[in-house]
Order: sequence, then structure tokens, then C-alpha cells
Amino acid sequence: MANAAEIGPAPLLGPVSLSKSSKKKSVANSTTTPVQWLVARAGFVNLRAMRCFIYCLWLGLTAPIFGAQIKIDFSDFAAGQMPAGFHSALAGNGQPGEWKVVEDEVPSAFAPLTDKAPVVTRHSVLAQLSQDPTDNRFPMLVYDGETFDDFKLTTRFKIVSGVAEQMAGIVFRFQNASNFYVVRASALGHNLRFYKMVNGQFVDPFTLGTNIAVGVWHTLTVECEGIQINCRLDDSLAMPLQVPNTFATGKVGFWTMSDAVSYFGDTTIDYKPRVPAAQALVNSIMQQQPRILTLRIYALDGQGQTHVIASNDAKEIGQPGTDAEKAAIADGTISFGKSPGVVAVTLPLRDRNGDPMAAVRLRLKSFLGETQDHAVARATQIIHDMQAQVTTSKDLMQ
Repeated sequence: MANAAEIGPAPLLGPVSLSKSSKKKSVANSTTTPVQWLVARAGFVNLRAMRCFIYCLWLGLTAPIFGAQIKIDFSDFAAGQMPAGFHSALAGNGQPGEWKVVEDEVPSAFAPLTDKAPVVTRHSVLAQLSQDPTDNRFPMLVYDGETFDDFKLTTRFKIVSGVAEQMAGIVFRFQNASNFYVVRASALGHNLRFYKMVNGQFVDPFTLGTNIAVGVWHTLTVECEGIQINCRLDDSLAMPLQVPNTFATGKVGFWTMSDAVSYFGDTTIDYKPRVPAAQALVNSIMQQQPRILTLRIYALDGQGQTHVIASNDAKEIGQPGTDAEKAAIADGTISFGKSPGVVAVTLPLRDRNGDPMAAVRLRLKSFLGETQDHAVARATQIIHDMQAQVTTSKDLMQ
């Protein structure tokens, strides 16, 4: 008998395990993660604060509206270590990169207030320190906190040294180490280049000849809106590109090549938040049937435990499930519970082959004399509506 225990208030009494639901075929959609905020440091004097305010106001009036922002300040991470929330990746051959937070002299974002004010300050930056000269070696450090559709990323980079190569760049629309986009600057090649890596092969290159000074901080901006990609080097538009969407979404990160030692400064990412597919499904059903009291989708994690991955109450996301949800996913068991004025049903959400890919927990208002069979029939119709929008586990977990 499966447990129909409730998350939060109004637990249901007397759960009953029913027969396995008959398999149904289905269809899919949608997608992401909480916005992360790392707070910038305040100015030290009123005049500087006013200058910062005016500058930020100008940026706000001229920049595209993306809706959310992530600020990565490397001084928030332990020196001498790889920053948390990132992972190292390697395309090509050779040793992985050696990514650490170090201190370096970084120019201020604003002009000095007086002639005596310092134009550079010591600040924590990200460094790729490995000098493995292997050809076709591309160390990357990928940000794990978000997956991006449309976004604008702005960072600073400094090419420190390198014999075989002197490069630094931004990887984006990252799927894995064999599939991504990159914009990189080459001091030895005297160019800025965009290209894709698709299944381990570089394709669709676009190159702009330009001098890249070594030992100097540069600004690099990558902005993606659909198939339009704009790249800015030192605040000048360098590459307005229209690129077929080989990868429409993906992660972002930092990139080098071969033995290049390169530094990266604090980074800002403005982006349009993505709604996870499971949450978009819940939102869609709730719009169609606002009288539903509770609608949650549960999935198994890597340890075989169930957790809420989508809910009409955002505070419930991430909470653990019960035996009822586990049974629904394992063998299609339907569980029922009832309390005054409310019925609860847990059912499997099936993929196009009829196999359970998740569990759905529904709480519905009951009416006088409603039977268990009738309540399950109502819940089953809602499940059918959901299965008309989702067909595979992969689609559900996007």
C-alpha cells in the first residue's frame, strides 16, 4: 500500500493503494534555476557613488532588458583554489587546465577622482596556469549555476604568457567538451575569432584581424539573442554575426589554448531566466484548471530518492517525496487519500512509450458523496492533459 503523505499542511488520512494505471502514450515542452546574486562592493565616497550611479543608469537605459543578472566576483572565492560553482573541462588533447583564483593588478572601471588616486588595484582574478604545450588543447572552466538562452556576458581578460599560443576567450552555448561555441582573442595570431565545436570538430569560423596586446587587460562582451551574436572587444563592436542555432541554449565559461597563461576578471551575465520544462508544464495546467489545490511533479535523483522538481508553490521545489511517489515511478501504482473537503491522488506521469518517467501529486477540492473512483478519474484526466504536452524524460528535465 503506497503512502499518500503530504508535504506541508493538510495531511491526508487513510491512503489506499490502487491497481496499476493502464499505460498511455503522450507529448513535451519547456525549462531553469534560481537567479544568483553576488553583490558588488559599495563606493567609498559620495562623488564616486554618484559617478557609479550615473554610469549604471546609463547602462540601464542603453542595454537590452534581459530580466536577471549574475555577478561573478572572484574575490568571493578562496585564493589558490578553483572557484566553487564551476567545473573544469578539456577539449582536444593534453592535460586539463589548472584554474585558480589569484591576485593581480586590475584597472578601475571608473576614471580616478584625483591625480593621486590609484588607477589600478590589487584584486582577485581567475587564472589558467597550466603551461602544457600540447597542440589542440583547449582548457575550459564552465559555470554550473545556470543554463542560458539569450544573454549578455561581459568580462575582462589578460593574456599573460605563452610560447605555442597566447589566447583567451569565452565559451558559451556549452553542451559538453565536444559541443560549444567560443569567441577567443589571439595575441600571436593578431585576431579575434568565433567558431563552433560540433562533435569535436571546429566549424563555421569567422575571423577579424586585430592586435591583442599581451600583459594588458581587455574587455570582451558576448551577446546572444536567438541567432544573432554580437561580440565586442574593448567596448567596440567587432563581430555582428547571425549563426544558425546548432545549440540554442547552454552554459558559459572561460577558455584558453595550449600553453597560454591567461587571467579573467569579474564577470557580469545579464540573461532571460529560463523556466524548467516541468515547471512550465505545471504552470500551463494551473492556468487551464485553477481550481486545482496542489500540483507537484516528482522525479528520482541519483540516489533513487524522489524530490519535487515542479510545483504550483515554488517553496516546495526540492522537498523530498514519499513512498507513494516512488511507487508511482517504479511500477505505476496509484495512491489515494482523503481529508475533509479534499482528495489527493498520486499517479505516474508516462512517456510516449507508456513507461513512468515521473510522479504527479494532485490535491483537489472534493464534493459531497464523491467516490474514490471518481476522484481518481478526475486526476487521471489531468494527467492525460499533461502527457499531451510532454513525451520524454529528457524533455521533462530540460
